[in-house]
Amino acid sequence: MKFVLVDTSVWSLALRKKRPDSNDKKLIEYLSFLIRNRYAVMIGPIRQEILSGISDEDKFRELKKALKAFPDFEITIEDYEQAAAYYNICRSNGIQGSHIDYLICSVAHNNDFLIFTLDKDFEQYRKYIDIELFT
Repeated sequence: MKFVLVDTSVWSLALRKKRPDSNDKKLIEYLSFLIRNRYAVMIGPIRQEILSGISDEDKFRELKKALKAFPDFEITIEDYEQAAAYYNICRSNGIQGSHIDYLICSVAHNNDFLIFTLDKDFEQYRKYIDIELFT
């Protein structure tokens, strides 16, 4: 099995949702499988997104501590340059996305990772850039 770059949307569902429905529980089980088997990959920008917006200092510290179990995969100059190229390709085709989304795509592509996300924007990116989604 390939390594899987887990997007903020999946982490947020697993870590923040208080009453997950049956579909959510299935996704959380997938994430748990990836974590237990050491297939889950974290990058710094995703860590930042997960921790951003938590106003309760105790919850922030607790989540920060829990995330320390996942080392950041190193992002290279080539990853940043490829992310900019992806941004330009998608933008020229009328697709807008965040810089972090394109960085996720780049890191995944350059390292042959799957992307595990709930963000439907990645389906749009796939039309113009070579990424694989974990489904």
